[in-house]
Amino acid sequence: MTAPPPAWFAAVQEVVGPAGYLHRPEDVTLYEYDGGVDKARPDLVAFPRSAGEVASLVRLARRYNVAITGRGAGTGLSGGAIPRAGGMIISFARLKRILELDLPNERAQLEPGVVNLDVSLAVQDQGYFYAPDPSSQKACTIGGNVAENAGGPHTLAYGVTTNHVLGLDLVLPGGECCQTGFGLPDVPGYDLTGLFTGSEGTLALVTRITVRLMRKPESVKTILAIYDSVDNCANTVAEITARSITPAAVEMLDGVMLRMVEEATHAGYPMDASAVLLIELEGLHEAVEEQCEQVRQACVACGAREFRIARDDRERDLLWKGRKNAFGAVGRVSPSYYVHDGVVPRTEIAPTLRFIHELAHRLDLVISNIFHAGDGNLHPIILFNPRNPDELERARRAGDEILRFCVSRGGSITGEHGVGMEKMNLISDQFDPDSLDMIRRFKSLFDPDCRLNPGKVLPLGKGCLEIRQAPLTAANAL
Repeated sequence: MTAPPPAWFAAVQEVVGPAGYLHRPEDVTLYEYDGGVDKARPDLVAFPRSAGEVASLVRLARRYNVAITGRGAGTGLSGGAIPRAGGMIISFARLKRILELDLPNERAQLEPGVVNLDVSLAVQDQGYFYAPDPSSQKACTIGGNVAENAGGPHTLAYGVTTNHVLGLDLVLPGGECCQTGFGLPDVPGYDLTGLFTGSEGTLALVTRITVRLMRKPESVKTILAIYDSVDNCANTVAEITARSITPAAVEMLDGVMLRMVEEATHAGYPMDASAVLLIELEGLHEAVEEQCEQVRQACVACGAREFRIARDDRERDLLWKGRKNAFGAVGRVSPSYYVHDGVVPRTEIAPTLRFIHELAHRLDLVISNIFHAGDGNLHPIILFNPRNPDELERARRAGDEILRFCVSRGGSITGEHGVGMEKMNLISDQFDPDSLDMIRRFKSLFDPDCRLNPGKVLPLGKGCLEIRQAPLTAANAL
């Protein structure tokens, strides 16, 4: 798609007003990136205040043949919010109201710009919470969580975003508005809510979300298990599962990462350990006490040198502060980092960590690991200096090799960050040609003009008409 005509800017202003959009280069530059390493600049960023304005903007984009990219808080890590074909970003920053809290029916209606953590804060005094909790939950928005089907530490027991979305209000690529789910746990027909959750903004734009709220557990215990061996730490995860225990969370930090975290947050992680597990148990008091003892036995059997239980809420919050602020802690050590989210079966965690260690040595890189060990969702963090092109190239190569190794071990190229543009050429390692063609045809069914978030998910040259209809211009080249 070529640059939009001047009349388009005037048409956008009629919809959102003169203060409802940005178009000067120095302003839109702020929207050319997300939490990953790729960049592309939009021609315009619009800030609608209602679903009606979103629909009007989509219809304008259709009239002028302009690409559209939806954007929440920009905390994504796979390039999902990057406007690869230029055009218009529709930002949901001003659609940030909690529309309804329906506690008797354990649900809430939200606009897409509501910050994840604010949902739990709004209902915590009534004894409820919203379960999916990405590490960026203080900043990321519910709309972005829906687009990427976000996870988080506590989704081992509670599931990812799609398990907590009861309904969606959508604007389709032609500007039509529709609803799915209707806020009910089950409705007749196709699971359209599940279809759009995790579609990475390539099928529709979400303007309202109905989510499930949950009761706070009666009892919570937070545990830190400390190891002198990464293998022993990794093997404990499978051992806990083998004992028919499903903690609310099982997080693993290797020695490189836990030292960065401890220096930044003073959370109480041992600086001399090779790895730690942060384990959380929730439920009825008696059940939690019994499971805690079983977990202790599993950790000791796998070689844990120490088994600590947080004595109060302060210690518990401090341990989680270390985990939730881990990515920020990396910034004290490296000017940039590249993070992935490959998935492997629990029994393959130890071999995968060994591969990552060997890869770091071979490519002369520092790679730390912090991840949702309970469901095998790895987060290798590759440190690099962006001013050194060779280092960036080695970091990209390392990321690709790690994800291909995950697939070779029966895993996946993504667990919660999405494919976006970062992993689109790796998706061929995950799916055979016929499956990719099915995905392409499905995208074409909803978005035949390939106007919605073009150049994402599918490999270059195979994304229906995305690349042919939306070539990168010189101004937007990566």
